[in-house]
Amino acid sequence: MNWFGYAILSAVFAALTSIFAKIGIKDVGSNLATAIRTVVILLVAWGIVIATGEHKGMTTLPKNTLVFLILSGIATGLSWVFYFKALQIGQASKVVPIDKLSLVLTIVLAVVILKEKINLMTILGAAFITGGTLLIALAK
Repeated sequence: MNWFGYAILSAVFAALTSIFAKIGIKDVGSNLATAIRTVVILLVAWGIVIATGEHKGMTTLPKNTLVFLILSGIATGLSWVFYFKALQIGQASKVVPIDKLSLVLTIVLAVVILKEKINLMTILGAAFITGGTLLIALAK
């Protein structure tokens, strides 16, 4: 499978994550819900790593790689904490599109930090995503 297939699967499971989370946080604090979800993800991720034998690469990870993976983990954790809180008190149909503005922010950061080149179509697409997100979020 190529990157596009994996990206589609990611989108499908991200959508299911939002719906399952909205249902699941009905009677529990958002921080506890995030912690429970994180433990499940931890077990699934390590299960996959061990099953594929990738755990053997732990001892050869470059320090720079480890630092940025740790920073990514911190950012992910904070994203989940804020996402679950927003999802708990807001409508999924409004919270999720705002959360997905991360796509636009990622494009901006990729240009600024990673020095990636983008074209007019990417800029227009990001503008449409931003506009659509605002329309959805501000709809009554």
